[in-house]
Amino acid sequence: MLSSRRLVLAHFWLAFAVFGLALLLGAWQMFIRSPLHTWISNPEWYYRSLTAHGTVMGYVFPTLVAMGFGYAISEVSLKQRLVGLRWAWAGYWLVVVGAVTAMIPVSLGRASVLYTFYPPLIGSPFYYLGVVLVVVGSWIWVALMSVNLHIWKKANPGTPVPLPMFANVAGSYLWGWTAVGAALELLLQILPVAFGLKSTIDAGLARVFFSWTLHAIVYFWLMPTYIAYYTIVPRAIGGRIYSDTMARISFILFLVVAMPIGMHHTFTDPQVGAGFKFIHSAFTALVALPTLLTVFTICASVEIAARLRGGRGPFGWIRVLPWSNPIMLAVAFSFVMLGFGGAGGLINMSYQLDTSIHNTQWITGHFHLIFGGAIVIMYFAIAYDLWPHLTGRALTDLRLMRTQLWLWFIGMIVTTFPWHWVGILGMPRRMAYFDYGDPAIATQAFSVTLSAIGGFILVASGALFILVLIRGQRAPHEEAGVYRFAVALHPPLSVPALNSYALWLALMVGLTVTNYGYPIAQLALRKDTSVPAVYVGANP
Repeated sequence: MLSSRRLVLAHFWLAFAVFGLALLLGAWQMFIRSPLHTWISNPEWYYRSLTAHGTVMGYVFPTLVAMGFGYAISEVSLKQRLVGLRWAWAGYWLVVVGAVTAMIPVSLGRASVLYTFYPPLIGSPFYYLGVVLVVVGSWIWVALMSVNLHIWKKANPGTPVPLPMFANVAGSYLWGWTAVGAALELLLQILPVAFGLKSTIDAGLARVFFSWTLHAIVYFWLMPTYIAYYTIVPRAIGGRIYSDTMARISFILFLVVAMPIGMHHTFTDPQVGAGFKFIHSAFTALVALPTLLTVFTICASVEIAARLRGGRGPFGWIRVLPWSNPIMLAVAFSFVMLGFGGAGGLINMSYQLDTSIHNTQWITGHFHLIFGGAIVIMYFAIAYDLWPHLTGRALTDLRLMRTQLWLWFIGMIVTTFPWHWVGILGMPRRMAYFDYGDPAIATQAFSVTLSAIGGFILVASGALFILVLIRGQRAPHEEAGVYRFAVALHPPLSVPALNSYALWLALMVGLTVTNYGYPIAQLALRKDTSVPAVYVGANP
């Protein structure tokens, strides 16, 4: 078993515990906004719940999964004990303290600003400080991944970095850099106002800072999922990675082009010029390339497994795939949701098309289908695959695992498809109440009810997932053997340009500075753009 298994287990258990709580909050929000429930009369309860749900799902849950999975990847793929174990525990406890610090003012109604902060709304400074602690804890993980890789490369000069670690470190660098945008917003714009040092805030500049983080964070969420696609799925179903080189190119493309795309979230903001909006829209189109490469490579890898199992014909091999294997089922569901969610993203990146769905329920449906659907279902698969090696106990109830995955897939489709539809009809997102007696929106009542039912299905799936893990934790001890990742059909002997990060990090930073530098400088130098802060839960 892994020598750092207690550390990995601590990250996973906390991640899935807070995930379960946030899932319940999300289902409650859908229920009380639907025709199934009468108006709760106090919208503040809704916005407290929405802030807690978004903060946990956006910052805490995926960060803990990436950190825990990253530590396991480092030890397994490099075949060396994790260096900096005490620092890793320090990062974990910073995330714990930060999450608690942030949630207390949210629960008290002092920070209902949603996870996007929504300036000029200003909440309790302790909410923002809590988020900062979570980010700082994750930056310790970023540093440790770099340190462990450096030590391995010194001991193995000229040897290709194992693909799982190459991707893991790329994801950590992406997160380390993308979090800088939100950090600048908090340090330069929000915290001075939250602490009473200023009474006005430049909301436009703050939104530009956050757009630096807002979309690239999605690819940080995606990284564990894509690592699982490449390095868990082929091995789990008895195949090989079709191309190690294409996998590395995909992760490098994420590193380079995932950053300068965030301003497509500010299409309706007058503070940002049309030229930079166009540039960010173009880069958003480019970021589809690593996903297309991944879909091709993983489909080819799955076909290899099927051919090895005796599959014949152009499509006959699909029948012999191990559909009873939860990992096979998870990746199939993930690809379906990624396809629908990615298609919706192409609408969002278009200036003309975005105007028709901006700030509607379409946006909610899109990012839930990507994150809650395509990404989270592979988080389940990662946990199922790693659990026996972390606990020394087998997960034997494959039927329960398959049922859980089916429920998650069905629940996510039933939840998000109606959101897309009512978004096209113009229903705004982040509204605490709708009067379905109004003839203008009465026809949308059925769709909203359907999405609420989908939320209940998701809660049932989440409960089954936790049940599987608990039963696995209490199962009899069983030797799981050595954990390993998938290997390529043709393992690389040398990948000089795809074995280090200096060039790609330079491009990442350079493109970010080029695409954000002028808009940020322009807004920072203006003296007439600040507006009075609106304090949440207190009179200004």
